[in-house]
Amino acid sequence: MFSGRMAFCRGLGLSALLLSCVSTSGVRAAPLTPAFMPQPAKSTVSGRITVFSVRPQVIWAQPPTPLLKRALLRFEARLNQIGIVSDPAANRNVLLLKINAGTDPDYLSLNMREAYTLETGEKEIVLNADGPAGVIHGFATLLQMIDTHGAVPGLLQGRIVDAPRFRWRGIMLDASRHFQSLDTLKRQLDAMELTKFNVLHWHLSDGTGFRVESKRLPLLHRSGSHSQYYTQDQVREIIAYAADRGIRIVPEFDVPGHTLSMLAAYPELAAQQPVPTVQDWQQDCQVKSGNDDITTRCTRRSDLNLPAMNPTSDKVISFARTLFGEMAALFPDRYFHTGGDEVVARQWNDNPQIVAYMKTHGFADASSLQAAFTAKIEKLLSADGKIMMGWDEVSEAPIPHNVVVEAWRGSKWIGTATRLGHPVVVSSGYYLDLLTDSARHYGVDPYDTRADGLAPGVLGAGAKPVPRAFMLDPMAPPLDEAQKKLVLGGEAPLWTEVVSDEMVDARLWPRAAVIAERYWSPQTVTDRDALIGRLPEVLNFLECFGLQASDHQARMIARLTPQNIVPLTQLVALTVPVRNYALNRQADRKGERILLSPAAIASPDSFEGNEFNALAARYAAGERDVAGALREKLMRYRSNDVAFQALTGPDSVNEVKPLSSQIAALSDLGIEALQPGRKGKAWQDHAAALLADQDRAYAASRDHQAANHLPQPAGGVLIAIVPGIKVLVASTK
Repeated sequence: MFSGRMAFCRGLGLSALLLSCVSTSGVRAAPLTPAFMPQPAKSTVSGRITVFSVRPQVIWAQPPTPLLKRALLRFEARLNQIGIVSDPAANRNVLLLKINAGTDPDYLSLNMREAYTLETGEKEIVLNADGPAGVIHGFATLLQMIDTHGAVPGLLQGRIVDAPRFRWRGIMLDASRHFQSLDTLKRQLDAMELTKFNVLHWHLSDGTGFRVESKRLPLLHRSGSHSQYYTQDQVREIIAYAADRGIRIVPEFDVPGHTLSMLAAYPELAAQQPVPTVQDWQQDCQVKSGNDDITTRCTRRSDLNLPAMNPTSDKVISFARTLFGEMAALFPDRYFHTGGDEVVARQWNDNPQIVAYMKTHGFADASSLQAAFTAKIEKLLSADGKIMMGWDEVSEAPIPHNVVVEAWRGSKWIGTATRLGHPVVVSSGYYLDLLTDSARHYGVDPYDTRADGLAPGVLGAGAKPVPRAFMLDPMAPPLDEAQKKLVLGGEAPLWTEVVSDEMVDARLWPRAAVIAERYWSPQTVTDRDALIGRLPEVLNFLECFGLQASDHQARMIARLTPQNIVPLTQLVALTVPVRNYALNRQADRKGERILLSPAAIASPDSFEGNEFNALAARYAAGERDVAGALREKLMRYRSNDVAFQALTGPDSVNEVKPLSSQIAALSDLGIEALQPGRKGKAWQDHAAALLADQDRAYAASRDHQAANHLPQPAGGVLIAIVPGIKVLVASTK
């Protein structure tokens, strides 16, 4: 098994192509620009590569701490994986690795020192860092400067001067909807280390499940976890694992909405009685959606989010004091996320006692009642020495200025919260579960208050769906300098309604690495075409060091079509899942079956599709010598349909057989477009009709509203080569 992974890692190397050979001086010709991700603040490449086949001799300027020793051991283990091994006999001409690591009393805080400089030469590597985090980041960059395409690994010579643009660079991982194993969590933390993330926002409770052992309120994990939860020792294990990698863990326990899993354990806290069970919701949906029509209005799995706590009850405040006190002691980070999002007003307005309380105490509506509740929760956390963090609904509450607001409903809330003086973490624009491609996320800057936020726009305290236009504010004023100082950074959320444990790697990466670059690299780094070209190399880099995205996808394909994996492998390589929660709508009627389907396997970025589309663009621009490569691809795509139609089930595979035929028809269209000669009107009309069908398929999930209402393409996947086919057809006119 190890030798197979080694063979895979020998293809590593973050330069696009290295065909040079070793010279007698031990230095070989320069590669193309390395595909760093994230790109350093400043980098200078000298134009030379040093042979690097034996681990360097490490010289510390100061005695290393245990933390730094463990970081070095991880770095050396990764060198082993790419064929750079320890050789005690090689005592001559060995590279020196000189490390000067400053001390950092603020390590694992918002203000930890992350800057570093890295110089790689023919005889030595010099890493100077402001603190342990800088050493960890320097090791990650150094790995990206090693090329393994040649017979012998080589080190790119150059100088890096690097520091992050933002202090808060996070991934939000939802363990409530679908539970993640410890191994899965550790793989994500390893990948986060290599891409310079520094926060894991761990969403540990929601309507679907409460995921942490509570010793003071044990019914929470006994009744609310469905037997899937982390013991407190396991939580400490993950916190320590993350800390070694320069990553803080910020927990989230969501109140007063999204609390069905808590109310299942303590029903007396609920605003509405009786408290439903997960089984109640599932049965209700099955009865109401008997015709299996996706447009049928039934009680959907998302309705598990509706039950809310009674904010007027002293028992609720006592419960919160106990829960947050225990969890504040378990999680050492200064920041503590309490959710506060999507409280549906009718949960309170349909309770006569709550309505009477609101009238007696002068609360005009549910939003003002929630604001008062939020203020109480903030005081509880403050008493435990924590700084409260919440989704942007909390900015409406009378809370101290140090409370961190996570802007999720749209980019305009960045301006709203910063004008109120709150620090802001931006997640609008970075929702990975919307299944939008990397280039779209890449185009969103955390400072842009007028950007298309890509946020889901679901329910707020007003209990009405937020229309798409409400999320966009092209007239919003830009941030002034004082407001920009309050933007701490951002997070890339992955909600897991339609993400199983084995899907996490592929749903997060490489798109999360793209967002890491947006948070780390200078604002001027915006070349989307270059970004798309780097994606396969970056995923390869991460998989070399433990990520299992491709392995898990291959396993899912083999489980679906064990008789012949090739046809489905080709189909998912040419497709992407529908966008903007359209897949969640299908999950409402298919349930857990959606987790083993072509739509669950296909990646939001199709590398094969990107390559084909780029090749087609070159052809249309006049590079006719690529016609042969295009024709070869199209013939392969077309011939795959015969084998795909021969597959015998299951239903999720049969469902996409019409789509396989569409790929074949589009491939024929592309082949015909490459043939010389003018195309007649009948051919042009045929081409227009085929492409119009694909336009309708894409438009069905162009935004949240469309995805929620329009019929979706078969199997929940879209054909990724459509842009390239369009270009080829247009080139015939």
